Amino acid sequence: MSARSIPFDSAEAPPRPSKIVAVGRNYREHAAELGNAVPDAEPLLFLKAPSSLVIDGSDIVLPPESARVDYEGELALVIGRRVKRWPQERWLDALAGVCCANDVTARDLQKKDGQFARAKSFDTFCPIGPAIVPGIDPSDLALETRVNGAVRQSSRTSQMVFSPAFLVAYISRMMTLLPGDLILTGTPAGIGALSAGDRVEVEIEGVGVLANRVAAPDAGSE
Repeated sequence: MSARSIPFDSAEAPPRPSKIVAVGRNYREHAAELGNAVPDAEPLLFLKAPSSLVIDGSDIVLPPESARVDYEGELALVIGRRVKRWPQERWLDALAGVCCANDVTARDLQKKDGQFARAKSFDTFCPIGPAIVPGIDPSDLALETRVNGAVRQSSRTSQMVFSPAFLVAYISRMMTLLPGDLILTGTPAGIGALSAGDRVEVEIEGVGVLANRVAAPDAGSE
């Protein structure tokens, strides 16, 4: 972790997000592995419930409603100011920093529903961490996801269809972004299912390692 990193529970950290905006099919090989077309003109956006958010070290809890829950390692952009129709050339000025994220997905429910809201928004389905790293250009960083130490995803953020710079400007034309809001920028190829007891790590060059255990479902929890 960088010495400049901002812990999520520190006074310097932005507030909890009012929204988590995620980008689907933003790596060509990932779109291909799921048999989906790559958006060519505009990004495919969806929202994850803010209540899905957990930090580094927390458990990912498998819900009893799903038979297949997948990891999706991603770069997350953390918004640092009110952003509306933001100029693309000033995109870095809109950020408090960046962090690692895991866009956990109930894949069977995503296919069943034909849209993303339920499958992406279970409690614990948005781990972020290990901290916010400011002052870094994330346009070309190595990204790797490991499950129980085995590498499952390996790519670079430069392989995105729509760059972080474009995403900040584009999304801010559709909705006002507020301090603490998150943009999850998409996942590369290599997604796969998680099982109770797994340890999943998302590592981004210069940002750090997000690590979470996977816990069995508990239908009686609240």
